[in-house]
Amino acid sequence: MGPKTTDNLKAAFAGESQAHMKYLEFADLAKKEGFPNVSRLFTAISFAERVHATNHHRVLFGSPQTDKNLDTAIGGENYEVKEMYPAFQAAAEQEKEEQAMMSIRFALEAEKIHAVLFGRAKGQVKAGKDLEAGDIHICSVCGHTVIGGAPDKCPVCGAARERFKKF
Repeated sequence: MGPKTTDNLKAAFAGESQAHMKYLEFADLAKKEGFPNVSRLFTAISFAERVHATNHHRVLFGSPQTDKNLDTAIGGENYEVKEMYPAFQAAAEQEKEEQAMMSIRFALEAEKIHAVLFGRAKGQVKAGKDLEAGDIHICSVCGHTVIGGAPDKCPVCGAARERFKKF
């Protein structure tokens, strides 16, 4: 594929991915404000944006097997932990942006766990096995991730057990 087309598809993938997430957030807000049909519209179009992003991703990267996808995930999580979020945190601290510092800290702490969990999954997949995991709980406030039971209180943000979503 030509370099301009590659760059264009990468930009489209990023834009469609962001639209997908943004519209899900808009849907939640519309629902809270008492507009269920507007919420449903945002949710539906969010799905369409995900379809677009998925199609662009497949053209760009094909459909690698799970072990390669885990390598990609581990690399991305480690980049966020070692480079991206520390740099973002330093900038937010320098600019005294309290909400940004909290948001970045929440993400950084979760990404550390994600890298470990993906590493564990990679080991299992290399052995030809699926990951041995019970319930997976995610804190809906900060993203803290736990395999097994949710804690009474999130160790990162202090949210109550009820704020964890089970997968």
